[in-house]
Amino acid sequence: MPLNALPLKTPPQADLDLLDRLRGQIARVIVGQNDLVERLLLALLSNSHVLIEGVPGLGKTLSVTTLARAVQLSFRRIQFTPDLLPADLIGTPVFDPKTGEFETRKGPIFANLILADEVNRAPAKVQSALLEAMQERQVTIGGQTYPLEEPFLVLATQNPIEQEGTYPLPEAQVDRFMLKLKLTYPERGEELDILRRMARSKPDLDVEPVLCGDDILRLRSHVDDVYLDAKVEEYIVTLVDATRHPGRYNIPIDEMIRYGASPRASIYLALAGKAHALLSGRGYVMPEDVKALAMDVLRHRVITSYEAEALGKTSEDLLRQILQGVAAP
Repeated sequence: MPLNALPLKTPPQADLDLLDRLRGQIARVIVGQNDLVERLLLALLSNSHVLIEGVPGLGKTLSVTTLARAVQLSFRRIQFTPDLLPADLIGTPVFDPKTGEFETRKGPIFANLILADEVNRAPAKVQSALLEAMQERQVTIGGQTYPLEEPFLVLATQNPIEQEGTYPLPEAQVDRFMLKLKLTYPERGEELDILRRMARSKPDLDVEPVLCGDDILRLRSHVDDVYLDAKVEEYIVTLVDATRHPGRYNIPIDEMIRYGASPRASIYLALAGKAHALLSGRGYVMPEDVKALAMDVLRHRVITSYEAEALGKTSEDLLRQILQGVAAP
């Protein structure tokens, strides 16, 4: 059935203009890194978490803090260190001698936007506490469960070049991130613009708040209304299945994949495709939306085998072969 024959819901122009204003405010501070900014907005609209990997100095923290200033939400930056305790993250019961009772002192996790800086520096117990917050959107303190206020978004960063004093994130936790973004160095012209903006004692980092919590929840409802055709759904499932059984699709890399992507990947790829369509001003998902996001959704969900490591093949190399080998509708 042609798209013009379907009852598509076009996103309201006022909300599309709101998203453009948000991009404009972020662009006042962030030079280049357009893909990073788009993916952060996509995660905000998808109610999902993001893991950002890149060498120091590429603007990971600045991008997240700029987004936080451009939305009227509570924001906390948590610097993860090897001596961090779960109580430092979620809070702890504190005895009040005046009343003779324990009262809960909530930790920094009780905010709308959480920047988990250098998340792979925290030990397993802290990562486990963060996992509950990310997945269940609640935390447990002293046997009492406390729901986290919506919207709730974890934007985590990690440094790929320093291994000493780090605790690699377990696959179960990495799988909770909808996207894993890898940042690269800016182009020469972009770096020149960065120099001109930032090489001063007090750079201008002011942005105007554009969105409030109600705006974000309304925009998320528009994401749910974006049309996803059955052929695009099948394309998504085929891509994910090809990470588990590439031989079914005549992609000769079976021995290079130890574990493929979980069903969560299919869900996130569909949801991200809807949000990408909304950010593009459309009320329907195209195969190009899925292709544009497949690497960011799948790169941390495909575990390579020893054979692949011996040949110097990364999960990204294998995913490029899969994207080339699976025909789009």
